[in-house]
Amino acid sequence: MMSNSTNQRIVDLSLLVGEEYPCSWPTHVPFQQKIYNYFANTGAADAPLFSHHGAYHTRWLLIDEHTGTHFDAPAHFLPPEESGLEHAGPQGNVSAEQVPLEQLIGPAVVIDVSVLLDQEVEDGQSPYIRAGHVQQAEAEFGDIEAGDIVLFRSGWDRLHYKPGPEGSAYVTDPFLHQTGPGWPALSIEAADYLLERGVSCVGIDSPSMGSAHDGAAVHIAALGQGCVFIESLANLDKLPERGATFFFAPLRLARSSGAPGRAFAMLSS
Repeated sequence: MMSNSTNQRIVDLSLLVGEEYPCSWPTHVPFQQKIYNYFANTGAADAPLFSHHGAYHTRWLLIDEHTGTHFDAPAHFLPPEESGLEHAGPQGNVSAEQVPLEQLIGPAVVIDVSVLLDQEVEDGQSPYIRAGHVQQAEAEFGDIEAGDIVLFRSGWDRLHYKPGPEGSAYVTDPFLHQTGPGWPALSIEAADYLLERGVSCVGIDSPSMGSAHDGAAVHIAALGQGCVFIESLANLDKLPERGATFFFAPLRLARSSGAPGRAFAMLSS
């Protein structure tokens, strides 16, 4: 968190991406970061560094579109309209670079759903965020309006986004191995309620807006109506329920189903 000359505080809402963190989906390409060119030939015999092209430092990345803090464009779960595939439609033609930045910027409405972490669920199952959770927040902090960006705060990132073996609880254990509970996830009912309110961008501090046991359904329902999801957010506990302006700046990747990027919020001091 930092301040600037306009008396605005900036809160970073992005996960740190590194090979030691659970930053990539466990069945997708793992994130890797390797040194390609170093200042000089150096390093240990079993891990040498080379200066192939001069005295500078650069690395190459192996990265999936849905690594770390990222967003899902409609094309992530909707096939192109002309494909003839199941769930195909106009939104299937909307890849990430076509989503306007205006849709990823707006007043933040932070809804605390951390109570769901205490709900008993079977291993590999996610507890659902229901419309009632949203309505309860509205009753306390005011109605959600068109253009608001709704951010669900569960605290899943603080509990489980950790380096090394501990990080398996973030996504690998509940999703891949069905050991341990899944993260709080958005129900179709709650997604429909937000869409009726005019919301077109929803974020969450867990690895997916979909559940550990049925991730596709809510994506198809909401992305199919032009909504986008921002997943794997962090530090939502540093934001008030109202009053912050949210920003997400994704990489501009051609023909992509989504993109990693930097999420942050601005608050008046």
